Amino acid sequence: MKTEHLRKKLEAEKTKLESEMGTVGRKNPAVPGDWESIPSETGVEADLVDQADVVTSYETNNAILADLEARYDTVVEALSRIEHGTYGKCTVCGEKIEEARLEADPAATTCVKDL
Repeated sequence: MKTEHLRKKLEAEKTKLESEMGTVGRKNPAVPGDWESIPSETGVEADLVDQADVVTSYETNNAILADLEARYDTVVEALSRIEHGTYGKCTVCGEKIEEARLEADPAATTCVKDL
């Protein structure tokens, strides 16, 4: 298995995800490792329509951030499995995950038959 190649793909994806999360959120200072969404524009909006736009923006960013965080956590877990020598093993049956599957999704946790 080309573990080093897949590690590089995972690290590149991790960096990309961190960058993307930074566009819709920020690291939560109260909870290490957690992110919190931010509205795309903030300020003191006097108009009700402007206030509604800020709330909508926040909710949209929150949904985007949740998806990005979920993928980020999956990538970090895959990198951890590489470090612990358990990478590439199906979490359901324990068999080796197909190389083509890992090439397509280096963070995959199951083989094709256990999807």
